[in-house]
Amino acid sequence: MSDDQRYSFEHDGHELVGHLATPASLSHGGLPGLVICHGFPSLGNGAANAGQSYYELADRIAREMGWAVLAFNYRGCGDSGGDFSLAGWLSDIQKAAACVRALPDVRDVWLAGFGTGGALSICAAADDPTIRGVAAMAPPADFEDWASDPRRLLQHARELGAITTPGFPEDFDTWAKELRTIKAVDGAARLAPRPLLVVHGAEDDTVPTLDARVIADAHGEAEL
Repeated sequence: MSDDQRYSFEHDGHELVGHLATPASLSHGGLPGLVICHGFPSLGNGAANAGQSYYELADRIAREMGWAVLAFNYRGCGDSGGDFSLAGWLSDIQKAAACVRALPDVRDVWLAGFGTGGALSICAAADDPTIRGVAAMAPPADFEDWASDPRRLLQHARELGAITTPGFPEDFDTWAKELRTIKAVDGAARLAPRPLLVVHGAEDDTVPTLDARVIADAHGEAEL
């Protein structure tokens, strides 16, 4: 493997683009693999820069810990094609994990996610028993805030550039329903007893700190 490289893969008819960082030398017994999953784009950076801020983190983990690390952009973000949907992003994470698992010398795969990416990482791992465990930073327990006003979220996603295709989504009701059916609190229960680390800052004013406790309690053995 090279030290680092642009990495892309096809999924659901879209090219998803990210950054693959690998250590300079191979450890005995193969490498652990990690997928870094970014959060929902912010107003300051927009969808175009959602995942790129984690490329340096990927390099550091690869260099200092000897892991193979993929930081990538979901559909609708960065240089990736497609448009935002919650189920689509969940599927993107599962595909990214499969791609890392297929890399030469990678022996197992873990997920690390931030905000929305943390919640979706929990759900992705819950449905894929080959994923060893998850570290979730400030994950919301559910997406009820979005589900309460899905048209507002849709407009917000368009303003951020995460949705650019005219007329998307074709089926708004299905797009909106995903906001209620995908829940980290449910995923945490299914993920157990595989490892789960939940990290949440006491000063976080975006995601309630109680969400971390709810997720940890649902798992039963999570580190908090």
